[in-house]
Amino acid sequence: MPWSVRWVGGCGAQSQKQCKKSSFAFYQAVRDLLPVWFLEDMRTMEVFHWEDGGKVSVYSPSEALLYALVHDHQPYARHLLTKFPQSALAVPSQSFSCCQSAPHLAMAVRYNRVRVLFRILKALQALPPSDRAAHLDRQGCSRVEGGKTALHMACELVRPECLLLLLGHGASPCLQDSAGNTPLDTLLQQISHVPAANMRAKILCLDCLFFFVPQDLKFAMKQQLLDKRHQWQDLLGENRFQCLVGLVPPSLFVVAMRVLIRTISPEHFPEALDNLPLPHFLKPLDLKLES
Repeated sequence: MPWSVRWVGGCGAQSQKQCKKSSFAFYQAVRDLLPVWFLEDMRTMEVFHWEDGGKVSVYSPSEALLYALVHDHQPYARHLLTKFPQSALAVPSQSFSCCQSAPHLAMAVRYNRVRVLFRILKALQALPPSDRAAHLDRQGCSRVEGGKTALHMACELVRPECLLLLLGHGASPCLQDSAGNTPLDTLLQQISHVPAANMRAKILCLDCLFFFVPQDLKFAMKQQLLDKRHQWQDLLGENRFQCLVGLVPPSLFVVAMRVLIRTISPEHFPEALDNLPLPHFLKPLDLKLES
């Protein structure tokens, strides 16, 4: 059984081999959704991983949380975020992440782990504002992730629930990736893909984004929208198109929603959405998440 591995002291190739065995045992244990107490016993007493330069390290709460994200082990993620609220969101070692920033939000979006994302965002509320913003607006390395934020990724992968949670907790919709694209540009590129697929979710993402972007947002795709007006009107609908390129001001509904949403603090998002005076069909996202 993979979890029966025990650490045996040594050096060089033997140590590296033993590290790989114990690392794989821990990976399998998280994948198999073993109990939290068992995983924590493994992490703190039994398993190690090998780092560049020949360093042997125990798994940090941050690195364990990455495994919990990949395998959607929600009880383990909850335990790590509750017991280690800061170290669980710290920068992992370079063997886990190529850039020196915490990738947990982006990982949650990539694997569409909405409930774990929600818990991470709640844990971030305990951090100082500058640290919280650094997590929310963390840009991936340009070589691998193209400088994308978690919000860019939510638009690229068309994750409406992730998108709304990030926006509601303060992620900036104005940042550009390495190619100069805002999250809006990234989403419009997805909408323009032929053949059209998953269009309802894409338009839902666009409508969510629209409530949070500033009216004067400069985005790279604007000229293309104007140059191919008829094509984009068909894709977006005339009202969305005209508002997006600035031909008409936002509707009173959009203006009212922007004002209402700004009154909701991140601590009460998304629960407070239920208190907004909206009919059910305007609340299409299932965001009834446990605190």
